[in-house]
Amino acid sequence: MLEHERVVAIADELAAAEANRTMVERLTARYPEMTVEDSYAVQNEWRRRAQESGRRLVGRKIGLTSKVMQEATGITEPDYGAIFADQVHENGSVIEHGQYSNVRIEVELAFVLRDELRGPHTSIFDVLRATEYVVPALEILSSRIQMEGRTIVDTISDNAALGGMVYGGNPVAPDAVDLRWVSALLYRNETLEDTGVAAAVLNHPANGVAWLANKLAAHGDALEAGSIVLAGSFTKPMWVHPGDTVHADYGQLGAITCRFE
Repeated sequence: MLEHERVVAIADELAAAEANRTMVERLTARYPEMTVEDSYAVQNEWRRRAQESGRRLVGRKIGLTSKVMQEATGITEPDYGAIFADQVHENGSVIEHGQYSNVRIEVELAFVLRDELRGPHTSIFDVLRATEYVVPALEILSSRIQMEGRTIVDTISDNAALGGMVYGGNPVAPDAVDLRWVSALLYRNETLEDTGVAAAVLNHPANGVAWLANKLAAHGDALEAGSIVLAGSFTKPMWVHPGDTVHADYGQLGAITCRFE
C-alpha cells in the first residue's frame, strides 16, 4: 500500500484540481502499484478535509453498477463516493458548466433513508425497510483525473467522478411502484439521446444500496439516517456542453430539467 504521505499528496493534487477546475495525470500511470484500498484512502483523506473545511456530507453515490456503465468505462466492479450539500441541485436549476471537467449526465434513482443502514449483512429487504422514499435524480459526472486509460483505482480516488446531482419528479415510497421497472427518457436540447430501465442496476436499484452498506462496513463506516444515496446509472454517460438543456422524463415519477451555462 502507498505510504500515508503519498496518499496525502495525491489528495492535495485532487483538491487543487477541483478548486482550479483542472485535471491531473492518471494516477495509475504514475503509481502502478496503487490498489483499490489505496484509492479509498485517498478519497477518505479528501472527504475528511472537505468536512473539516465546513462542507456538509449528505450522502453517497454508487457507480458502475450496470452493464451499460461497465461497458462504457471498461471497469468491471462498482465503486462509491461522497455527496456534499453544495453538490445538490433542485429541479429546474441553472448550473455553471465551468465548475466541472469532462461533464456528463447519468440517469438514476436516489434513495433517501429514514433509518441507518449498517453492514456487513445488509440485504435488499433491509434497504427497502430503511428507505423513506425514492426520487428521480441525475448525476453530474466530473473527472479531475485524465480519462484515457483510467482504472477503478483512478476513479475511486477521484470521489467516483462525482460532480453533483439534480433531484426532481415525484418522491414515492419504496413499495409504491416496482422500482425495477422505473424507466426514463433522457433528452438533450429537445432531442432524445438515451433510454433506460432501473433493473439495469444489479437487477434492482435497492441492490446497489445494499452493496454500498456492506462495502462501507468493510471500511468501518455506515449509511446514516437521512442520507441520500444515488443508486447507480441505468443509462450511459451523456456529454453536456455550455448552453445545453437536459430533460429526463421518468413517466409516473415525473421529470427533471436543468440547464448548463
